Amino acid sequence: MSSRQFAGKLAAPEFPSELDWLNTDRPLTMEELRGKIVILDFWTYC
Repeated sequence: MSSRQFAGKLAAPEFPSELDWLNTDRPLTMEELRGKIVILDFWTYC
């Protein structure tokens, strides 16, 4: 695998501070998720 494969990519931004969190007792940070597999589930009421 080439080390240039991810050249020029930007890091994910931090989560907004006003975000409402479900199924966790506190807000998470990008730093504590670094190196972990994260599954995001986006849903709406429509």
